[in-house]
Amino acid sequence: MLGFFKKANAVAGKIMETHRLVLPGDLNHYGFLFGGRLLAWIDEASWIAASLEYPHCQFVTVAMEAVEFHHSVREGTILRITCTREREGNTSVSYAVKVSDERAGPHPIFSNRVTFVSVDDAGNKRPIRA
Repeated sequence: MLGFFKKANAVAGKIMETHRLVLPGDLNHYGFLFGGRLLAWIDEASWIAASLEYPHCQFVTVAMEAVEFHHSVREGTILRITCTREREGNTSVSYAVKVSDERAGPHPIFSNRVTFVSVDDAGNKRPIRA
């Protein structure tokens, strides 16, 4: 589902964007999107962004900033997930992630920063630039 990214240049870094359709299996018993499901989509989308920008790296998630949902989400909502590279370190990279309702406008449902570290096969940190 997350295979279609739009690429564009931005001041802070590349912007990668994808969409998700909220389906019945994504909802809790009250009919709202599970928060954990959205966090998994964010982790996956930002990991894909990092992996496309640094194809020679093996990334693992090391951090997500504060988790705060601004709006509830119902079945049938089309979510836009935008990942923008914010910081590149020696062994890590961080992405600002914004999730919005494609039909409701620009106000984010959720925003966060996700940080990944590049590791070797043994799990030790390794530089992201050769």
